[in-house]
Amino acid sequence: MIGTVLSGRYRLEAKLGSGGMSTVYLASDQTLDRSVAVKVMHREMSEQADQLERFRQEARSVAKLSHPNVVSVIDAGEDGGHPYIVFEYVEGETLKQRIARDGSLAPQEAIAYAIEVARGLSVAHARNMVHRDIKPQNILIDAEGRAKLTDFGISRQLEQDGMTATGRVLGTTDYVAPEQAMGRKVDPRSDVYSLGVVLYEMLVGQVPFQAESQVGVAMKHVNEELPDVQRRRPEVSAAVALVVERSTAKDPSQRYQHVGEMIDDLSTALEVEAARAGSTTGEATSVLEAVPAPKRELSGRARWSWAAIAGLLLVAGAVLLAVQLISSSGLGGGGANDGKGKPVPLTSATDYDPQGDEEEIGSKIELAVDGDPTGTAWETEHYDSDDFAGTKTGPNAGVGVYVTASSPSRPTKMIVRTPTPGWDAQVFAAASGPPGEVSEWGEPVGIAIDASSVAEIDLTVPQPSRYFLVWFNKASEARDQAGRYQVEISDIELLR
Repeated sequence: MIGTVLSGRYRLEAKLGSGGMSTVYLASDQTLDRSVAVKVMHREMSEQADQLERFRQEARSVAKLSHPNVVSVIDAGEDGGHPYIVFEYVEGETLKQRIARDGSLAPQEAIAYAIEVARGLSVAHARNMVHRDIKPQNILIDAEGRAKLTDFGISRQLEQDGMTATGRVLGTTDYVAPEQAMGRKVDPRSDVYSLGVVLYEMLVGQVPFQAESQVGVAMKHVNEELPDVQRRRPEVSAAVALVVERSTAKDPSQRYQHVGEMIDDLSTALEVEAARAGSTTGEATSVLEAVPAPKRELSGRARWSWAAIAGLLLVAGAVLLAVQLISSSGLGGGGANDGKGKPVPLTSATDYDPQGDEEEIGSKIELAVDGDPTGTAWETEHYDSDDFAGTKTGPNAGVGVYVTASSPSRPTKMIVRTPTPGWDAQVFAAASGPPGEVSEWGEPVGIAIDASSVAEIDLTVPQPSRYFLVWFNKASEARDQAGRYQVEISDIELLR
């Protein structure tokens, strides 16, 4: 059809893409002298009444949407038995092409694109439209880097029944929601699931499931949890991983109940990633500028508050982080705490391993507070990975040790000496207890990232407390076993 002029106005100049129902062409609008994209329905499909109605419904539905993150419908018509829809022409590439070219995207950019797609979806959902085919192929990245959602070809109005036969599965199985794969009723939460999978692909560079057939992939969406995004992309923050986890829950009732909740958590995650990097790049900059003031709390079922995640991850000038290298000559003298504060008397140290056998190497726990900063050390067991994979699960995977103060105190600093630098940890405080689960300790009062041999951790303790937990969520390479991981602690001090 190249060279064809539809309705005396739209000259088809080049083929942009083709699908089972239609072909999209780059065209010239000869009336307004501009480039447009024209979707022309295949003649054999236009002879099927239900497919023709679906095509016309797309034009009517999308024409009602006006949003910078949705590709706009300009016109629609029929010429010579060829139904067509005219869209704005977006010069750029699809998100799928971007991923194929570059692989995994920078976390900031991935989150920014997810926010923009979610914003476009929010407009559709507000009109009771479910897209049902959210995938990178249907997300265009324009010349300015903005994401635009397109191809509402299999969308439906929620109040319209009968457009989709019972049990019929529509959508691309790489991103299909479990209920959609099973031919059950879909709603906006199905789009949330698909967007969560798209976010996973942007972060990891590939789809979560592969099988010998599309049906096999669909069944994996029904029966298998998505791989842990942080295991595939360790530098991704817990805030981002939480969004992926919640948006792709198998049970729709456990997902974000509307896309606005997802946008809130994506905005929080973007601020966390921006703070970690110290700046924003590309489209993330403009997206972040449009993010409202943070609510300081992740929505709904989020396990960690904003303060917990930000406290764990802020780098580059973060208030809670102070990591300092102290020369070995300084350890034998007055100590790293000279002039830094008054010691808080400690009565004991205790292993803390709620996901395991309740202790690490318990016979050595007293070495963490024996006053010998170099000659002795408490140590964890050996692990096969630095994130405790295979033995610990969930966002609170790790091991720890807590020290008990002789009386309630509000220390301002913790000094931890270690012969195995490089671990990450959060510090928690509790006035009573100690709590049995990490989640019961509340928000972190301090953090250490990539700790040095003498880590000074600034603390912000809201109330006098007796118990102070050092929770290691990343281990260091073991000194005695190649390829395995461990944490050793020579001494823990609290200063006020």
